[in-house]
This record gives sequence, structure tokens and C-alpha cells, in this order.
Amino acid sequence: MKQPTLQDNWLNSWKSSFSYDLLEIYGSLDIPGYAYAYRNRRKHTLELIQKVAKPGAKILDVAAAQGNFTLSLAELGYEVTWNDLREELIDYVKLKWESGIVHYSPGNIFDINFDDQFDVVLITEVIEHVAHPDDFLKSIANMLKPSGHIVLSTPNGDYFKNNLPRFSDCPDPSQYEKVQFQPNSDGHIFLLHLDEIEQLINHAGLVVKETRLVTNSLTNGHIKLHHLLKLLPKSWVETFEAFTYSMPLAIKSKLHTTTLVLLAALVS
Repeated sequence: MKQPTLQDNWLNSWKSSFSYDLLEIYGSLDIPGYAYAYRNRRKHTLELIQKVAKPGAKILDVAAAQGNFTLSLAELGYEVTWNDLREELIDYVKLKWESGIVHYSPGNIFDINFDDQFDVVLITEVIEHVAHPDDFLKSIANMLKPSGHIVLSTPNGDYFKNNLPRFSDCPDPSQYEKVQFQPNSDGHIFLLHLDEIEQLINHAGLVVKETRLVTNSLTNGHIKLHHLLKLLPKSWVETFEAFTYSMPLAIKSKLHTTTLVLLAALVS
């Protein structure tokens, strides 16, 4: 993936994307908790995709923003479709393109007819930004080929520091329709708990093939641990992450900030 050079005449959305890219892809540790957390989530996401799809498979990357998953997957040999509401980001993504097949389909994913087209649909840090996560997941399921999979990541609602409402606690989610699809953590509407995710999955006619809870408080730099991240060797951070990842679910669900789920269509 090429690293572009920041230009004064770039659109604000390009400049914002570039600042995130420095943390996510190009090695900056200016905000070490964010950088560690993103790279950890990226590692697990790519692992899950590679478990179920061989190079050449068709992948849809929903709300793909600056295209870091899109481009990484294309470089691994997948045929990837980039989607985002912000059409102006397409040319920014193209600046970073180095190899592989990438198609571009901007717009609201609810309005695009993608039925039965993809081997994998990737929805990373998206579902918590929509007012109706149940309908969203059901729509995504319709985009899969019969043997297809969904890889979903979302903030873990069971994490001890999370304080946003549960989706099931809101009697009228339509009140959030005007504020949905906002980027970054300020746009989070709900935080989904493991039991809620299971309900949404059943509603969408899907089954869980694997669930991972990843990125503990240290890795994410929470509760002022970002100061330690600037001092600790990377190997120590990764060792502690591996230790908490191996804990029993009841403990792990409280210590980890991110949920990743590999889903497949329910075989009738």
C-alpha cells in the first residue's frame, strides 16, 4: 500500500483520513493505544477472512472509508468492492492503491442491490453506527452467496468501561435515524453485548462460526495505560494481550474492548 504525501489542497476528508492512516498503516505511535488497537483488530479480521475465503473470492467492504482493509485484501489476491457514503474518498484510496482488483461502489448500502454477490462481506466498526442494527445485519446477509460469510467487528458492550445503552434497552430506535452513519466513536449509537449480537444473528438467519474478544485495556491505552504503552516494548504488550485473550469468557468479556464474529448463512 503506497503512502501518499500530504498536500495543502486536499479535501478535509482526505486530510482526516491521512491522519488516521499514519496511525493505522504507516507506523506512527503518536496515539499508541489507537495504533495498537487498530492493528490488533486488523490482524484478527484478516485471519478470519483467510480462514473461509481463498484468494480470488469476492469481498464487499462496507463503510470502507480510506480503504485500508479494501487495499490490504486486494493485495492478498481478493477481488474487493469498496463502499462508503463519502464518494470523494475514492480518489484518495486510489492514491494508495498498489496492486490487486478493487471496484468502487459509493452510496448508502441499503440502497444498493448487491443480492447474492459476495463470498465475504466485511462490516468493521459499522453496526454500532446504525439505528436499526437488526435490519442492517439482515440486509447484509442478503448480499452473500449461499456459501458466503460475514466478518463483523464492533465495540464490546460487555467491556467494563462501556457506558452507552444496549440496543435492546431502546424501545424506539427510529429516533436515532437522523444521527446514524456518523463516523468515528462520536457516532456510536448503541454498544452491542454478546447476548444481543446472538439475537441479531438469529434474526438475520445466520449462525456463528467463531467469536473473538480482543484488545485489552493496556493494548487500547485505556484507564491512563497509554502512558505505559509509550514505554513498554511491543513484545510485552503482545504477550499481555495473548494472556488476557486466553482467559475464560466471563472474564475476557469484561477486559476486552472489541468483538469480532465470523458468521455464515443458516443451512436449511
